Amino acid sequence: MSGFAIYTAAALCEIAGCFAFWAWLKQGQSAAWALAGIVLLAVFAVLLTRIGSDFAGRAFAAYGGVYITASLFWMWAVEGSRPDRWDAVGGVISLAGAAVILLGPRGA
Repeated sequence: MSGFAIYTAAALCEIAGCFAFWAWLKQGQSAAWALAGIVLLAVFAVLLTRIGSDFAGRAFAAYGGVYITASLFWMWAVEGSRPDRWDAVGGVISLAGAAVILLGPRGA
């Protein structure tokens, strides 16, 4: 699986896992939502260990850009609120930052 696919899958698992807790605690859904959230967040953590990076901090930092953008898509697709132009600009900036972290040349 490519790094982009892993980051995308991780973002979906993290956002869905956090949303499950949101639904349980803020929307009155059953505790089964919390159990689903726990499973999804565990899968998210495992996925991040599959990123080809020598350092966890670098993998996590680059993931941040993907997470921000995926969260905006979640807001649109699941919650029905279309991101505005400032959301879009922020998403692009965050992805650019992730690309710099992932693709920047590393000294010896």
